[in-house]
Amino acid sequence: MMPGMGGPGGPGGGQQGVFVINKNAKRDQGRKAQLTNIQAGKTVAAIVRTTLGPRAMLKMLLDPMGGIVMTNDGNAILREVDVSHPAAKNMIELSRAQDEEVGDGTTSVIILAGELLGVAEPLLEKKLHPTLIVSGYMKALEDAQTLLKEIAYPVNVDDPEALREIVRGSIDTKFAARFGTLISDLAVQAVKTVCIVKPDGRKEIDVKRYAKVEKIQGGELTDCKVLDGVMFNKDITHPRMRREITNPRVVLLDCPLEYKKGESQTNVEITKESDWEKLLQQEEEEMRRVCDDILKVKPDLVITEKGVSDLAQHFLMKGGVSVIRRIRKTDNNRIARVTGAHICNRTEELQEAMVGTQCGRFKVQKIGEEYFTFLTECKDPKACSVVLRGATRDVLNEIERNLHDAWGVARNIILEPSLLPGGGAVEMELAARLKEKSKTIEGSRQYAYRAVGEALEVIPRSLAHNCGSDVVRAMTDLRARHAAPGHAHFGIDGKTGKVADVKAQGIFDTFAVKQQTLRTAIEAAAMLLRIDDIISGISRKQQQQKSSAVMGADDETFGDARDG
Repeated sequence: MMPGMGGPGGPGGGQQGVFVINKNAKRDQGRKAQLTNIQAGKTVAAIVRTTLGPRAMLKMLLDPMGGIVMTNDGNAILREVDVSHPAAKNMIELSRAQDEEVGDGTTSVIILAGELLGVAEPLLEKKLHPTLIVSGYMKALEDAQTLLKEIAYPVNVDDPEALREIVRGSIDTKFAARFGTLISDLAVQAVKTVCIVKPDGRKEIDVKRYAKVEKIQGGELTDCKVLDGVMFNKDITHPRMRREITNPRVVLLDCPLEYKKGESQTNVEITKESDWEKLLQQEEEEMRRVCDDILKVKPDLVITEKGVSDLAQHFLMKGGVSVIRRIRKTDNNRIARVTGAHICNRTEELQEAMVGTQCGRFKVQKIGEEYFTFLTECKDPKACSVVLRGATRDVLNEIERNLHDAWGVARNIILEPSLLPGGGAVEMELAARLKEKSKTIEGSRQYAYRAVGEALEVIPRSLAHNCGSDVVRAMTDLRARHAAPGHAHFGIDGKTGKVADVKAQGIFDTFAVKQQTLRTAIEAAAMLLRIDDIISGISRKQQQQKSSAVMGADDETFGDARDG
């Protein structure tokens, strides 16, 4: 029956109930909606709880294409998990946001948000209004951020040893920990390379765009290195061109070096054979003009994002120029940064100032079955390529994920040089202080405020649990230590599961990551708790049709394929 229409007797004749929402649409209201949201959040947190810390377990995930991903990176795991509950989707979005914002702490943020939802459950059963709980959570977040600033201490970013130690602290929980300082050295070197100091003293670090990871199977892990320049998987277009040039003059183009074909389909009628020759002659002259424009600036190497015709290759080869074609836009931007060249859109506009002269060596080298072009020995490069070598594809993919986390940590510490004790020490200190302060808060808001303190203990608890140590004993010991002032740097040693002075052991977290983790987790939990009605937009019939439809539309977005 249509919404708003009367029953069979027409208006006035035995009026039936009015259906505003489609009968088939699924709807959860009030307490039920809140509890299902809490349950969904706790379930997502349970997926990644065992992947926290140095003794973390790995997860093996199968994507729809049949590919396998083995990792303990929270974000990599959750983006492969297919969930249908809206609250669970929201939780997974948190780890993605955390990864994009600071690059580390993706597992912690999910565990903490799940626990914050969990501790709200008994409060809701006590008939506490969600708005009160949220207000308590927000007050706790404010106080926690103030406390974080008090606990933090500055670090000297000019000391490479200190920087390496900090990055290693975050990498020790990952697969790459077994390779010692290898990954942390690569990360620090890459981040320092792409760091640009602006005139106003601000630092800009765009690792995503200007530091590219090149994974090449085979070779030793010790062969991994950060190049003082860039490399890409391309060969020269003609075998007689030079494969090695010292101090090359580089020209970068964003236009095709081939005769322009008409946009629409064009037909040419020719009456004489000589006209056909004239047409070919015109093409040749056009190409010669384009090549002469390029040769005017005396380049040794021409790199273009578009195609190069045989004619253009011939003219450029006679001019002693090596040519590389169909290069990615992103690679071209990196080459511009290391060689000092400007990307030119039209050959007529080429000038001496656009030629890159900062590269020391151009070399085309065969590694395995592929040809790679190296532009190295650059003066003060502001972009770089990181070459990763390893036995199998899975190992390379996992090292790359670890390297991205290490980049995040190195970038954060250079942009905001302050540190916090790691190993759950900060969370325990915050928990102790918040519980203490909750006694001074009036009304029922103090229950929610105290609940945040209890939820923060989940991080050291999970660390101890993943080490296989006695969780109750470790937690009791930590609570006792943190109850007394001056013990803020006691946490769990992630390798042994014992209570230790994490500051003395060099286990640190960066301030930016911790602040972002707290903020994201508490705000997300508060948002989910304020939901009291879930209406699924699609009806059940449509849902069934959708689930029975053939999967495969989104296949290519799974796994490492989407990382480029």
